[in-house]
Amino acid sequence: MDFARILTDIARAIVDSPDAVSVTETVDGDEITLVLSVAEDDTGMVIGHHGKIAKAIRCVMKAAANTCGKRVNVEIK
Repeated sequence: MDFARILTDIARAIVDSPDAVSVTETVDGDEITLVLSVAEDDTGMVIGHHGKIAKAIRCVMKAAANTCGKRVNVEIK
């Protein structure tokens, strides 16, 4: 499963500048770290009010990873 692609698609649906979205993936065994970068003006849209959207994105990514027996951490920059 391509977790970076899933995160990219989710982020592009939320932001105003979808071309500025990029995801860097680091794999260490069963643990995957995804670093999401968006345009500076879109950072608030991805984080959301009190971090609710960021928490929802992380929840969806962890659920997707659970189906494959992996662990996913999502960082937003």
